[in-house]
Amino acid sequence: MEDFRSWVQASEGSDNIITAAFRYSSGAATQAGTVIAKQGCWSLLKGGIVSNVTAPAHIIFKAKNSSAQIWVDNVSVQPFTEEQWRSHQDQRISMVRKRTIRLNISDANDNGKTLGGAKVIINLVKQHFPFGCSMSKNIVNNQAYQSWFSSRFRVTTFQNELKWYDNEPTQGKENYANSDYMINFAHSHGISVRGHNVFWDNFNFQPYWVKGLSPDQLRAAADKRINSVVSRYRGGVISWDVVNENLHFRFFEDKLGNDFSKSAYWKAHQLDKGATLFMNEYNTVEDGRDPASLPQNYVKKLWEIQGSVGGAPIGIGLQSHFSQFQPNIVYMRSALDTMGATKMPVWLTEVDVKPNPNQVKYLEQILREGFAHPAVQGIVLWSGPAVDSGYFMTLADNKFSNTPGGDLVDRLLKEWRSEDAEFTTDDNGLLEVSLFHGEYQVTVVHPTTNSSTMLSVDINDKLPAKESFHIHIHV
Repeated sequence: MEDFRSWVQASEGSDNIITAAFRYSSGAATQAGTVIAKQGCWSLLKGGIVSNVTAPAHIIFKAKNSSAQIWVDNVSVQPFTEEQWRSHQDQRISMVRKRTIRLNISDANDNGKTLGGAKVIINLVKQHFPFGCSMSKNIVNNQAYQSWFSSRFRVTTFQNELKWYDNEPTQGKENYANSDYMINFAHSHGISVRGHNVFWDNFNFQPYWVKGLSPDQLRAAADKRINSVVSRYRGGVISWDVVNENLHFRFFEDKLGNDFSKSAYWKAHQLDKGATLFMNEYNTVEDGRDPASLPQNYVKKLWEIQGSVGGAPIGIGLQSHFSQFQPNIVYMRSALDTMGATKMPVWLTEVDVKPNPNQVKYLEQILREGFAHPAVQGIVLWSGPAVDSGYFMTLADNKFSNTPGGDLVDRLLKEWRSEDAEFTTDDNGLLEVSLFHGEYQVTVVHPTTNSSTMLSVDINDKLPAKESFHIHIHV
């Protein structure tokens, strides 16, 4: 794999799409990256390639506007092996997701004498990073499904059960029975819920009765819909995908005007000010060949919507549906860099990989890259047990035993959390330990009297790389 960077400029055009590619002597070409360049301005084209070809290649640059000239400067191609990239991911994970705490243990009844040999027990109370999985109505009254899910995941997105076509399949006859049950189940097990979705901008996924409505009828139906679902679950979801896939589709904009998305986000914000409102799109981190959802186009739409809700944060939902081919992790990182520069919350919302002999390997590469990136604040898999249909990958069979994908997820869940552990302070009463972000209970036991004290510690990215805590034991 190679990291690719170059500065480019177009001679004309305000939004000129410039693409870089490697062309081999065989005629095959591999795209390296894409950027939207403005006339007279240098733009950084960041990307990368994943190729098994060993042959000479030409780097070519192409502008969508064929009459534009392209200037290129400072081209950089940096090769990496998979092992080198993995090592860098591990370093970033340690830096981004962990903190080192330094405990100074002393005896409060002996003039603060340090306590060498004190026992320190650290118990994880709550992990901060939300890693989850989608959920379907098949979990309703299914104890095996419920046990499988609640023992692993802390956040979920419903497969269909909060979509308009599921809540109101017949006009005027709303049905929230499944979503009510699922939200109550999630809350009772400490599982957060993403509200997916209020509207879907794709014509094909409207309730059948919506497609033939006049503009006035559609406006009234849409207003009823957003008031109904957002008010019903206000405070019960952590976020809303307000207008799903509005970079690729525009069903509502074509019917109700170009400002539909902005007005829908404004309305959702008025109804549920405690929830983060998300855009949610595909092909932003997966593939740089889709002009509709290029990172710069995504950011442009993001700022338009954010301005409509008084500057309230708009979440960046990156669906992350990867193909059966080797994922371009280098491009994924460059796209996440662009999205992260907005300082808005970034989530990988529907992660999956199409079936192929290396499906589990590719999934691991994607999940590690997401977890290692400082901009990513949550990950949700678009998957589940075999009892659910419509998924490209499953995590458990019909008896809820792990598939290879499920084994991977369990392994990462264990790797990315600090297990309960017992330590002993050194002769100076000191202990240093590196912990993943989370809430912990720290118990210190006196080495001779067995008296103890407890405190709660919150490890988060606001702490410095190494934080000291002074703990005094009263005998």
